[in-house]
Amino acid sequence: MCGMELVGMERIAAAAELLAPVIRKTPIVASRVLSERAGTEVWLKCENLQRTGSFKPRGAYNRIANLPAADRARGVVAASAGNHAQGVAWAATSLGITSTVFMPVGASLPKLAATKAYGAEVRQVGETIEDALDAAKDFAERTGATLIHPFDHPDVVAGQATVALEILEQIPDVGTVLVPTGGGGLLAGIAVALHQLAPQVRVIGVQAKEAAAWPDSLAAGKPVRVGRMSTMADGIAVGLPGQVPFVHVAEHVPAMLTVDEDSLSKALLLCLERAKLIVEPAGAASVAALMSCTATELDLKGPVCAVLSGGNIDPLLLTRLIGHGLSAAGRYLDVRVTISDRPGGLSALLGVVGKTGASVVDVAHARTGSRLALGEVEVSLTLETRGPNHRDDVLNALANAEYSVRVED
Repeated sequence: MCGMELVGMERIAAAAELLAPVIRKTPIVASRVLSERAGTEVWLKCENLQRTGSFKPRGAYNRIANLPAADRARGVVAASAGNHAQGVAWAATSLGITSTVFMPVGASLPKLAATKAYGAEVRQVGETIEDALDAAKDFAERTGATLIHPFDHPDVVAGQATVALEILEQIPDVGTVLVPTGGGGLLAGIAVALHQLAPQVRVIGVQAKEAAAWPDSLAAGKPVRVGRMSTMADGIAVGLPGQVPFVHVAEHVPAMLTVDEDSLSKALLLCLERAKLIVEPAGAASVAALMSCTATELDLKGPVCAVLSGGNIDPLLLTRLIGHGLSAAGRYLDVRVTISDRPGGLSALLGVVGKTGASVVDVAHARTGSRLALGEVEVSLTLETRGPNHRDDVLNALANAEYSVRVED
């Protein structure tokens, strides 16, 4: 990594000047529920309301705008399953440059349509982002187009750093900033800017536990590829941190936390219900940390700013995640109850449930199954509850009524 070009305030200031006419200064929103939980003021930095629905256009535009004229004439190419694709497409079109974006065959249809709408030629290749990236590199070699990496370039890091400049303007006394982290471009940019302008601010990177390359990488002193990834937070599911972000993060970031899938879905639900903000799972990682990590892990200094890095989510996935979030928060209860297949059996069961105050969302019968004896029926109930304590009350009531109950995950 010796000789690598580092990002300084001069480069960040130039990026801010370049981006000012075209990038939205995204709002910050106070969160009462998170403030009460954290014991200090908590604000949400809404990059989900940025152009194309994420912070990505900041780095993409800064990178493309700084290309020499000869490189611009040959166009740009990128590989992405979503947010970076849209950022590159919008930035290139805004600058009058042709763009080609390679996306996996299974890419979300809304993200695919949005990337095309922003002006890119989209080509679907392979099953993974690695397959798409290989195709993009081959395209760049064949055509002379410039490959726009989603995070591993100083101009990209400098562009993302402008988020920190806005945070300092909007919350001058900010004490802690939490940042969703994948490849590390956003985290590196924010860390560098805050180190230079407000070194007292604590910066915390947040990764999905099932796609966490950074803890091992920081421990090893170099980027280390994670063995496997399986997370709903596809926006931060990056198997190998970038070399450029790593140098800056290793020097400036004092903490890296991870959050599990339940925490991510509960955070998404909280943003939707309490802040009226649609946020994708990756974008809600900072909120998930505030909701699930211990006070010792967080070591918050107030006021706190949680960056919501993106809001591009397929409506079908959002529907499923809302259900998952409600279940994780103890507000949905799916149970299978064995009852007698006689008149009044179902009525008696629903009477027990009704007395607990739970709301029945769905009921289904099954008269066949290896667990059922002759004269028995299994009833699947989906119930809406008021939280973990109420959920336990419902289960206790069913147990006290001597029903055989299985809770479905």
